Parts: sequence; C-alpha cells; structure tokens
Amino acid sequence: MKQIYFIINPKARNGFCLRVWGKVETKLLDDKIPYLAFFTEYHGHATKLAEQIAEENNQQKVIIAVGGDGTISEVMNGIAGYNHITLGFIPGGSGNDFGRGFQIPANPLEALNVILTQWNEEVPLKDIGKITKKDQTEHYFINNMGAGFDALVSYEVNHSRTKAWLNKLSLGRLVYVYFLLKKLFSYKCTTIDLSIDGNRHILEQTWFVTVSNQPYYGGGMMIAPDALLDDGLLDITVVHHLSKLKLLLVFISVFWGKHIHFKEVKTFKGRVVTIHSSSSLYVHADGEDIGFTPLNIQVQTKSLKVLTRV
Repeated sequence: MKQIYFIINPKARNGFCLRVWGKVETKLLDDKIPYLAFFTEYHGHATKLAEQIAEENNQQKVIIAVGGDGTISEVMNGIAGYNHITLGFIPGGSGNDFGRGFQIPANPLEALNVILTQWNEEVPLKDIGKITKKDQTEHYFINNMGAGFDALVSYEVNHSRTKAWLNKLSLGRLVYVYFLLKKLFSYKCTTIDLSIDGNRHILEQTWFVTVSNQPYYGGGMMIAPDALLDDGLLDITVVHHLSKLKLLLVFISVFWGKHIHFKEVKTFKGRVVTIHSSSSLYVHADGEDIGFTPLNIQVQTKSLKVLTRV
C-alpha cells in the first residue's frame, strides 16, 4: 500500500486553504486513513519537502499538494524525475488552473475522493514541460509558461498586495484583469525569435508567447483550447501585431478560447521550443516568475503520474 503525504500551503488564498485542509483532515481521521502532513513556511518550501519525501526511499508514494497553482507547481518540481511518486491535488488557491485542466473537483472532499479511489491503482502518465534558462538551470511546468506581457502581469500579481485584498473579497481571479489593464498602455512590444522543432519564426511587435501543456491559465482563461495532457506535444500561442484596444477584445475572448480565430494570434504545436527576444522579457512558469529570456523549452513526454479524472 502506498504511503500518502500531504503538503499544505497555509497561506494559499489568504489562509482559506487551512479551512480546506481542515475538511480533508476530518475525513481522513473519520475513515482511519493513515497519512503524513507537512506545512510550507516559505516560497519554494514545497519543492524541498517533496524532494525530501521522494529521496527518502524508492517505495511507491503519493504526494498531494493542497493549495493553488503555485503549490502544485512547486511540488511537481520537487518530484520530477522520480518515477515512484504519484502526484495528487486538492484545490485551495484562488486560480486553480491545474484543477480545471486536470478535471480535479473544486470541492475538497470530492477532490479527496478522486485521490482515494485511485491511489493504489495504476496511474496514467502525463506530460510536463522543462525550461532550461541561459545559466543552464532547469525549471519544470505542468500548466504552461510564458514570456512577455503575460509574464509581466504574473510578476506584478505575485509582488502586489492587491491579490490578497481581492482574495479576501473572494475576487482573486480579477487580480489578473486589474494588472492587465494597469500595464496595457505602457507595455512595449518586442521582436521574438521563436524556434519550434527547428523551424524558425521571426515575430515582430509581439505581446507574448505562451507554451501550454493544458488549456487553462490566469484563473480560467482558455489560452490553448486544443492542448492535451498526454499527446507528447506543447501548444504554443503567440499574440503579435495587435493594437492595445484590440488586445482587450482578444483578452475577453480568451475565456472561451475564441482568441485563436484572430489573425494576430498564431498557434503552433511542437516538442522543442526556443525563445529569444530583442530585449529581455519576463518569464513565468505556472504563474510564478522565474527569470528572463532567452530560454529553451522541451516536453517531457508521459513522465509524471497524476491522480486525475482525465
């Protein structure tokens, strides 16, 4: 029988995640299900905890992240490359794009049920993406990564108190809208040198490039509506040669995945992607800022066991 570990981010959604964990823990105790639980104390702690659990021995284990997209991304970065670890998720954050893409119920007890009905079974493998930065350091993503305007917005979101304030009002998803509007008219587009499986594309006046493993990002925006979790491909979305006002129209359409029909939006699929730019651009991975361009991205095909309904 696999040992179950929980890594809980008590600060997710301004502490709301602790209430989520309380419901989960009560169910575990009532059903006499053995588990071990760890609470994160700082940014990056979930990665260290997950890696320590994975390295302890080679026994089959399940590590369940309780938090938001940042928490699941940190845990995933700690277990990438360990084939004896299975990843689970109980949503407790404000965005929860991982939950949408992997069809994890928003209700914590329903999410726990998905885990408990599968945790001792053979679990399907899913793709993830690997980013190699200029200094050769590596970072993994499970939802998506981006360079340019969307990464700048993510940076502003992560370094602002506005997100916490909106979370208190249960309006956390609006924080991306707020900073998009705030930065829209001052942002300067740039030229992107994009290579996909060796095919080079020079894209002028580019707003951003997003590389996706699943459809959702930014709190429910369907940036890559055709992305699949296990097809061995990454979905690339490029927005360029677009006026600021028309970008707002495109932005609104992203929630339904209709932006791909605009001529200024280009979509590709590939396994290996490189991004260079005429000036350094912010880069995010699963909504967390990780540095700047240039970088290389490569799909890691069916490399992670994930407890999911898809």
